[in-house]
Amino acid sequence: MEVNERRIGQQFRNFEKALTGFSSTEPFARYLTRFFKESKQMGSSDRRMTSRLCYNFFRIGKAKAELPMMERLALAEYLCETHSSLVALVYPDLFPTLELPVVDKIRILFDRFNFQLYDVFPFSDHMSDEIDKDAFVASFFTQPKLFIRIKRGFEHEVKSELEKVGFAVHEIGPQTLALSNGTKLQQLFRLEGKYEVQDLSSQKTIHFMEALPGQSWWDACAASGGKALLFLDRYPKTNLLVSDVRLSILRNLDERFQKADIRQDYRKKIIDLRQDTFSILGDELFDGIILDAPCSGSGTWGRTPEMIQQFSMDQLVEFSTLQRAIAQRVVRHLKPNGAMTYITCSVFKEENENVVDYMVKELGLKLDRLEVIKGYQDKADSMFAARLIKI
Repeated sequence: MEVNERRIGQQFRNFEKALTGFSSTEPFARYLTRFFKESKQMGSSDRRMTSRLCYNFFRIGKAKAELPMMERLALAEYLCETHSSLVALVYPDLFPTLELPVVDKIRILFDRFNFQLYDVFPFSDHMSDEIDKDAFVASFFTQPKLFIRIKRGFEHEVKSELEKVGFAVHEIGPQTLALSNGTKLQQLFRLEGKYEVQDLSSQKTIHFMEALPGQSWWDACAASGGKALLFLDRYPKTNLLVSDVRLSILRNLDERFQKADIRQDYRKKIIDLRQDTFSILGDELFDGIILDAPCSGSGTWGRTPEMIQQFSMDQLVEFSTLQRAIAQRVVRHLKPNGAMTYITCSVFKEENENVVDYMVKELGLKLDRLEVIKGYQDKADSMFAARLIKI
C-alpha cells in the first residue's frame, strides 16, 4: 500500500497535541470538544482522525509502554481498526493481517512483541470470578454499540421511523434496539421522548426490581434518571422518590422526565448519602430501594478508555469503602421484607460480590439473587446487579 508520510506525520502531530493538553481532570470527550473549538485550523476529517487516534491509543491501556509513542499508536490502530495508513507505514508486515479477527491479531502481537493482554488492563486479578478475563480485555479494542430502550406503547412508531431513515438497527427485544455508535438519533425530532438511550446491560437491571402497585420506592443515587425511567416504565403505579447529592443533578433529571412525558407523580430530594440521612428522611421506610452505587465504572471503560490508564488501586479501596457506608445508611430506610436492588457498572469483586457479602453479614439482608451482566459479550457495558431482602 502506498502511504503519504507527510499526511501521516501531520495526523500524528495533531494526536500528540491533543493528548498533551489533556489533564485527566474531566472526561476526554468533553476536553476534546473544547480542544477542537480552539483548533480552528483543523477540518472535519482532521478532527475525526485525531479523535480516532486518541481513543485507540487509550484502548491499549498500559501495554508496551516502553515503545516510542508512534509505535504504540500503530499497535493500537492495528488492534482497533481494519484499515490503517499508520500501520502500513510503521509495521508494513502487519498490514496484510489488519482485517483478521481481534483474537488472531492479539496472538500475532504476542508472537511478535510479547504483547500481554493483562498489561492493557492490569487489574485483572480483581475482576469478578465469572468474567472471562481475556474476552473482557479484548472487548476494549471494539467500540461498544449504541442501545436504546423504547418507551412502552411506542415500539411500532420508533422502529418504523428508524427503518424509514435507513439506520442499521438490530432488534434485541420488543423495547430494546442496538445501533452503530455515532448514529445521529438527535436528528429524529419526532421521536423525542419516545425512547431513551440506555445501555443494554443497564436495561437488564430491571429484572432485579419487582414492585407492586401502590408501593413506595426510593432511587437513592438517581443521577440522570436512567434507572428511575426504566423502573417507572415497568411499574407506573408506584410511588417513587428520587434523590442525589446536588440540585443541578435533580434539575437535569426533571428535564429528562419532562422530555419522556412522565406523568406519574414522583418526589425528589437532595440527599448526600455520605452523611446521615435521618435529618432529611426521618424514619421514612420504603418497600424497595434502588442503589445504583457510585463506583469505578470499570465495566464502561470501553466507552471511556482514558480511564484504563488513569485508574489506581487506591481508588478501588475508596469506592468499596464508600459503597459499604452508603449501603449501611440506605438500608435503615428499608421496610422488613423490603427489597434492595444493588447495582454497579463495575467488574471488580471488591465493589460487587464483596459488598453484597458485607450487606448480608452486617446489615441484616438476605441475598435473593445476583448476576455479573457480561456486556462484553454483546458490545455493551458490563455491570453487576443483586437483589436482597431485609430480614
